[in-house]
Amino acid sequence: MIFCKSRRSAKRTYENILPYIEKRLFLKVNREKTVVEYVGKVKFLGFAFYRYKGKARIRIHPKFVAKMRNKVRELISRSNGMGNEARAMKLRRYIMGWVNYFKIADMKRLLFNTDEWMRRRIRMIFWKQWKRVKTKYEMLKSLGIQKQKAWEYANTRKGYWRTSNRPILSKSLNNNVIKGFGFLFFSKYYRHVTA
Repeated sequence: MIFCKSRRSAKRTYENILPYIEKRLFLKVNREKTVVEYVGKVKFLGFAFYRYKGKARIRIHPKFVAKMRNKVRELISRSNGMGNEARAMKLRRYIMGWVNYFKIADMKRLLFNTDEWMRRRIRMIFWKQWKRVKTKYEMLKSLGIQKQKAWEYANTRKGYWRTSNRPILSKSLNNNVIKGFGFLFFSKYYRHVTA
């Protein structure tokens, strides 16, 4: 990748560099993939680029963000036949590998939003696992919810995804409880590796 200040200088560089690569270095250049393009439209090994205050910055390409979310969804899915410990361990490994690969990119906000979405999915998984009203009631009580509220909530008819975002679940299955189950958060690990 060669970065230039203007399209004109980029075209000039392109015309001069191709003969050098092919005739002097004896390398084959794929003409379809070798293009002069604006930095914001370039994708390279999962990274994309953008300009901020006159400087080029690195971010993660949207396709790779979608890929990551699909992988997280697959790893914490209830239908994958894993127990919660195995689920947390596999997710932890994936998060560590992914963050270590992309850590040079600007991604604090992306990771914060991903963590919010991921925690909601984890709450939904636990809510589904508790199945019966009695189990839900007992689990909510054990997580510090008052009897009356726990009973009310255990009898809710709302769907799993909708329920996962309700205050009682975010209070009972809060971030520390989820962390206690062995789950790792993207933003926490990112802070650890970039500190």
